[in-house]
Amino acid sequence: MSPRTPLAFSVLAATLLLASCASPDPAPTTPPPASSSASVEPSPAATTAPVDDETPAAGADPTCDTIITEGTVEALTSQGWTSKEQELRIGDTLVEEGLMCMWADFSTPSDHGQMYGWGTVDERTSETAQSNLQRDGWLRSTEGGLVYFTEDPDYAIATDEDGFGMTYEFGDGWVKFADTKQGLLLIDWKG
Repeated sequence: MSPRTPLAFSVLAATLLLASCASPDPAPTTPPPASSSASVEPSPAATTAPVDDETPAAGADPTCDTIITEGTVEALTSQGWTSKEQELRIGDTLVEEGLMCMWADFSTPSDHGQMYGWGTVDERTSETAQSNLQRDGWLRSTEGGLVYFTEDPDYAIATDEDGFGMTYEFGDGWVKFADTKQGLLLIDWKG
């Protein structure tokens, strides 16, 4: 097995997952600024715009703040957590156009944190990475046209409620990584 970063926060991943799926925040308690007209009609665009679905500008590079949902970023930063960006590796395979984000309170020595990764992969890199994961004992599964590799739960430091620890998700031209399979749901970068 490849070396792992100690993590003991699968409960936080589940909490963040639930928080990101919750309804939008209630209306602010402060009154809106006074306007010159007595009655203001809301515009149809304001009432039909999707919540939490900001699309990065075309050609934008992924960052630790953009690969995961806005609600997840808010939940992590509200706890005083920040992110550190690293290169994305799948075992010994470097994902050239990828990043790994470690979220934690880096002001306090701890093994508590969350990891999220995303990158583009060509077919050859994807095949090599998947072959190496299988060789190293990661468990392969497929679901909805996607391929998952998760660490053997007997060796996992933290698991989600379904028993999955660190997991890679391979799609057409991209790969995601999270410290639990449920954590993959928080990664919404479209590339």
